[in-house]
Amino acid sequence: MAVEEVRFAAPDGVTLEGELATASASAASVAVVLCHPHPQYGGSMRAGIIGDLFRALPDHGVTTVRFNFRGVERSEGAWDEGRAERGDVVAAIDTLAAAAPDLPLLLVGWSFGADMALSVRDHRVAAWCAIAPPLHFAAGLDETGADPRPKHLILGGRDDVVPADRTLATVAGWAATTHEVIAGASHFFVGSSDAVVDAVVGCCRLWRPAPPP
Repeated sequence: MAVEEVRFAAPDGVTLEGELATASASAASVAVVLCHPHPQYGGSMRAGIIGDLFRALPDHGVTTVRFNFRGVERSEGAWDEGRAERGDVVAAIDTLAAAAPDLPLLLVGWSFGADMALSVRDHRVAAWCAIAPPLHFAAGLDETGADPRPKHLILGGRDDVVPADRTLATVAGWAATTHEVIAGASHFFVGSSDAVVDAVVGCCRLWRPAPPP
């Protein structure tokens, strides 16, 4: 895979840093924006599952962008309690859509990043994959729940930060929403990263376009 450092501007002009990993032209079938965990608790684009996904997805034909929300590492700006961070996600979509204009685009986030991903209902998004979403860091998530586009939740069976049963109760009325619970996994998925990667790869395979006849 080829990895390129990228810098791009959020809607309010803040410059963000990121990385673009390009799948080979013959294999590329889906594009994914990765959204990292909470910036105020050590979250960054290199954190845990996000780093694992960034390294793994291109080998499965997925062109991928990861980025740092405002105020993290070399991204400019400051924490805005999940408000301006939604614009950061849109800017990452712009960057990935320009790099892979013909591929369906998925938003994938972990924890805070999952909420940010779910809060962005950009018309270019084909589907969402939310890993342990708290479902309280962004406004308008009920509107996403009513959206007919596919949403898949990946939950930890032993997550004491975002308990799976609580999350499933919250999304019980959501449209086009599926889920899987990884047995024994905590909120940080230590020892369960392969299962998370497999689950996200499965989503990408499910939502990629069918090959021509």
